Amino acid sequence: MTRVWFITGASRGLGRAFAEAALRAGDRVVGAARDVEPLADLVRKYPGDLVPLPLDVADRVAVFEGVERAVAAFGRLDVVVNNAGVMLLGMVEEATEEQIRAHFDVNLFGAVWVTQAVLPHLRAQRSGRVLQVTTMGTGGGFPMVGLYAAAKSALDSVSEAVAGEAGQFGVKVTIVQMGGYDTGLFTTGTTMTEPSPHYQELRDRLIEMWGDEAGPAPETAAPVIMELAGLPEPPRRLIVGAASYDIVQQGLKDRVAEHRAWEHLSRKAPG
Repeated sequence: MTRVWFITGASRGLGRAFAEAALRAGDRVVGAARDVEPLADLVRKYPGDLVPLPLDVADRVAVFEGVERAVAAFGRLDVVVNNAGVMLLGMVEEATEEQIRAHFDVNLFGAVWVTQAVLPHLRAQRSGRVLQVTTMGTGGGFPMVGLYAAAKSALDSVSEAVAGEAGQFGVKVTIVQMGGYDTGLFTTGTTMTEPSPHYQELRDRLIEMWGDEAGPAPETAAPVIMELAGLPEPPRRLIVGAASYDIVQQGLKDRVAEHRAWEHLSRKAPG
């Protein structure tokens, strides 16, 4: 059966890789992005199977209108991938209110608007997949990327709720916790805070620790997404990336150890 995909952030990085993989598999794709010009080559390569949709996911009205256009194009939606995202890089103290709100408008609220817009259609079909692209870093904040992790962590929680609410209608939700891939997120998709000299030493250490390695190509993650989308009973959460899986597992062990170390204090309260 030919599936219809709705992918946000489809013009570059992971979104484009997922779109290409779906098209190669014989599926149809509505590729949403603020700038859809980079999709022109795919439109030519897959005539009639790819609909580029100019869309700013931070605009709730535009999202609902865009989803209606997507449904009208192919008659249904089968796999919705909330992939659009931006990076706010800097210390929490340095970030302005405008930067924080703009960041959450895309990384959290944009995904919520898309989810709200597609659910009536998926509910009516009694089927559909929603893949919420978050990050392996949602298990806890980390210096310089704390606000990014915060928005994605909030999306994790919202998505857990949606899974519990929409499961009765045949809608399956998976939180896709991506590892580090060479998506351009830290270049074209990044807003930088104004550096404070108070954090310069920490900033230098972090930059040295991260190094210049951009990570594997987004295309290497696409087979995992294709397999995930085809599973009859998909997981609620999936870490994508072998190295990231190991990091997350170690973080969970460290957290459990900390809980146990302070269990005596936790148990002093009756709640």
